[in-house]
Amino acid sequence: MAANVRVLVVGAGQMGAGIAQVAAQAGNEVLLNDRGAEFVDRGLRGIIKNLDRAVDKGKLTRDDADAALRRITPYLEWNPVEVDIAIEAASENLDVKLDIFKRLDAVTPPSAILASNTSSISITKLAAATGRPELVIGMHYMNPVPVMKLVEVIRGIATSEATYEFVRNLAVAHGKTPVEVRNFPGFVSNRILCPMLNEAIFALYEGVGSVESIDTVMKLGMNHPMGPFELADYIGLDTLLSILNVLYDGFKDSKYRPCPLLQEYVDAGWLGRKSGRGFYRYSGPGGSIERNGAAAGAFH
Repeated sequence: MAANVRVLVVGAGQMGAGIAQVAAQAGNEVLLNDRGAEFVDRGLRGIIKNLDRAVDKGKLTRDDADAALRRITPYLEWNPVEVDIAIEAASENLDVKLDIFKRLDAVTPPSAILASNTSSISITKLAAATGRPELVIGMHYMNPVPVMKLVEVIRGIATSEATYEFVRNLAVAHGKTPVEVRNFPGFVSNRILCPMLNEAIFALYEGVGSVESIDTVMKLGMNHPMGPFELADYIGLDTLLSILNVLYDGFKDSKYRPCPLLQEYVDAGWLGRKSGRGFYRYSGPGGSIERNGAAAGAFH
């Protein structure tokens, strides 16, 4: 199945580029879209870096890496396009995603499946922006996509069984383990993960511990590979805030209320690793944590 599937990925950031990479490695012809050529080029550079690293580690041959890269083509003009599935991987913003789904409905064949990599937003809402709700589904890959094995598969109220089976099989072809979850805010992964991260931020805000002490407790005491602040910075504090707001609005439950400190960091542009500063300071945007790199606590 995999080699015969033609995939359009909308969004060439960390998630979209990762999806494009695993699809191309599985033999799919991939079209990669973003707001402009510079964003697609940056995504391709990230894919090349990942493929080169896999070759250096002996996980991929150079021939296979080069073949995967050749299967990825920029798609910028929103002209009608022949694809079997489009996977949206834009920012976690409902209005942005609704606009993309309307565009995809217009430029893809009527039989094409429209999938979203959303980590929290209702699939039913996205489907309602199209004329093919039975072909709309959630396909939530985990970050980093080339490494993590899970894909949450989420049906909207109208999603057909055939759509679900196609996406489930595609996820398997991409080397992933698909798990079906219901269309609730945050699904399973972020309904559990994001309140935990938010609680860590509240603990910092209330002076219970420092960034480094809270991360150390969770790594050594709970055997987490990354502490909550390292992970929040990796996800992106703006993305975390968006997901928490979806949970808060969707459930109308105060336990999902974003910590004011998280809102303040986002307002300051301290978005985590991608901006060079979050709860830690980094060597630059996308860089590594600086030595003694914990940023100031709740009061700075």
